[in-house]
Amino acid sequence: MPQVFKFGGYRIYFWVNEGRPTEPVHVHVVEGEPRPNATKVWITEAGGTFLANNASEIPAADLADLLDLISAQSELIVEKWLSVFGSVSYYC
Repeated sequence: MPQVFKFGGYRIYFWVNEGRPTEPVHVHVVEGEPRPNATKVWITEAGGTFLANNASEIPAADLADLLDLISAQSELIVEKWLSVFGSVSYYC
């Protein structure tokens, strides 16, 4: 799975086998090894974040920091998404 970046012990990555059509731009976040049902964060068209779920059960304080980081790096995430998936759409 393409890793976008790491933050502390957390991996922020794309899960590449999610089916067709490709879902809107988002990242998964997990502590440890990537898995398909990890915490999912949508990237909004305005560059913000929208928490789809916290399946990884990331503690609230860590999750807040991660959402801030993901929002701050949204342009980089979208660029990497485009290079991996070939097109970009947004959830909201």
